[in-house]
Amino acid sequence: MDRLRSPGGCPWDATQTHESLLRYLVEECYELVQAIEDGDLHAVREELGDVLLQVLFHARIAAERPRELGGFAIDDVAGDLVAKLVRRHPHVFAPTEASTTGLDTAEDQQVRWDELKKAERGRSRALDGVALGQPAVALAGKLGSRAAKNGLDVPPPDGDSVGEQLFRIAYAAGAAGVEPEVALREVARAHAARIQQAEADRGIAEG
Repeated sequence: MDRLRSPGGCPWDATQTHESLLRYLVEECYELVQAIEDGDLHAVREELGDVLLQVLFHARIAAERPRELGGFAIDDVAGDLVAKLVRRHPHVFAPTEASTTGLDTAEDQQVRWDELKKAERGRSRALDGVALGQPAVALAGKLGSRAAKNGLDVPPPDGDSVGEQLFRIAYAAGAAGVEPEVALREVARAHAARIQQAEADRGIAEG
């Protein structure tokens, strides 16, 4: 990545910015999602590499900015991640009776993880850490989940537009602990298979 961005490297790579790479980051993540859903481990391996490339690319761009202006390198990214994993898993890396009490299940750990996040950031608000740029169905579900988790009774819009109706369904799903994006993708992929089969059947009939 250093060589690609340096003089004599690749002209295309050298001109990219965080902003210009956004669509590739999203595309590569979705290709990884599809590979996992398909159960194709060879594709999973390949797509993980493509996602890793995006991480390296963005870190290399950031390294070109002076540190006093927010610049950082891939080692900083890795170091921050290691520190976070250690900090969020005291029951593993610094076990004490207090840190391991009540952590018998993955659900218990999720509750403790959320508590540790709040402690790190001070008093957190309901939507802290919610990515507003995520797909709309996932976002609506996350809003429902966070509102329920924080005891906030904020009724969703009651209009009849397609968007408002979809939002209400996804919001209610999130509040109930269901991932609406995952649920909808499963239905959509199953229906895509039926469309493909119908097209194939029509071709056989016409042939």
